[in-house]
Amino acid sequence: MEIEIYADVVCPWCWIGKRRLEQALESYDGEVTVRYRPFQLDPTPVTEPKPLLDALGDKFGGRDKAEGMAAHVSKVAAGAGLDLRFDSAIAANTFDAHRLVRFATEHGRAAETVERLYRAHFYDGLDVGSVDTLVTLAGEVGLDETETRRYLESNLGRREVAADLSSAHQLGVSSVPTFVLAGKYAVTGAQEPETLLAALREVAQREAAG
Repeated sequence: MEIEIYADVVCPWCWIGKRRLEQALESYDGEVTVRYRPFQLDPTPVTEPKPLLDALGDKFGGRDKAEGMAAHVSKVAAGAGLDLRFDSAIAANTFDAHRLVRFATEHGRAAETVERLYRAHFYDGLDVGSVDTLVTLAGEVGLDETETRRYLESNLGRREVAADLSSAHQLGVSSVPTFVLAGKYAVTGAQEPETLLAALREVAQREAAG
């Protein structure tokens, strides 16, 4: 079964959803192929690095409210074994990060790259909108840094990622994470592992029945 994950690497619920899917797959007997599809929570250009909590405060009504939201999602993330450090995270436009994921997919390093991007943003406090940062992260997951830089500093992948982002909206993906199972069935949100496992099994049964 193919599982398409529409997500953004600066979305905390997407990282939680990814981890919960991995937990669900530990109990799933069928064969799966996971494909990462791009989505941008905010396509607005980020002209200079800015603390994420400040950016969220501007968007949601003040720093205090942003900190409250961060505390809630951090508590949920801890239950999935993730340590989110909003106080050091940097707001970033993720278009080039999605281009890196596409490049990594072509070289068989998609899963490692996506995981490293989440950790870079939410744990290491790195700017995942920076090409220099992305090149370093690519090297850490086994991609050639020179080749990666050449790719990211060119126009390669731009048209394809833009088309994928447009397709996501045309398909009705409006919130992430969204998991599309077998190309037909959508599960939205960072559902609990048990819920995701039940969905996988139900879709497998439907597909087997024809």
